[in-house]
Amino acid sequence: MSVERVLEKLETYIHEGAWLPAGYRILSEERIVEFIEKIRDSLPDEIGRAKVIARDGDLMVRSAQEKADAMIAQASAKHEELLDDSEIVRRARTTAEAVLRDAEERARKVREGADHYAGQLLAEMESRLGGALASVRKGRETLERSNASSGVRATNDPLADAAAKSKRLAFDAQAPHETAAMEAIVQIEA
Repeated sequence: MSVERVLEKLETYIHEGAWLPAGYRILSEERIVEFIEKIRDSLPDEIGRAKVIARDGDLMVRSAQEKADAMIAQASAKHEELLDDSEIVRRARTTAEAVLRDAEERARKVREGADHYAGQLLAEMESRLGGALASVRKGRETLERSNASSGVRATNDPLADAAAKSKRLAFDAQAPHETAAMEAIVQIEA
């Protein structure tokens, strides 16, 4: 599964979390950790694609170098045959040098393009993962603040304590159904 797809599922899960007062949501730490693990599992695929692109760039450079070497060898052979005529020899050298410069320039451009693309791909993945990690941290902080504020209310207000306990029981009763449904969806999509 791609990193993009896992991030979309994580975002959907966050938006579907149970609401608490003051705009907080209840999210399962276990589910969030599952999403993070899926993102980690997807990363080698994305990195592998970047390496393939870089490798193909190197292959193109090598191919251009081999063509240039072949042209130089051909020019050298012609040079040997035409030693008597200096004008032809001079032209052959000029052509070989121009071909070599052209091949080296093409190889340099291909290498730079491959490096630039790989850099962009890695930067985009870093940005996506950074955003996902920030969302996860924010969700955990919200959850921790929610738990901390629930503890304060429980000691000060028995009615609020009873309401919080009722919500927890309702969430606990609903969580197995949601978890089973999400696992079924993940298995179907995988």
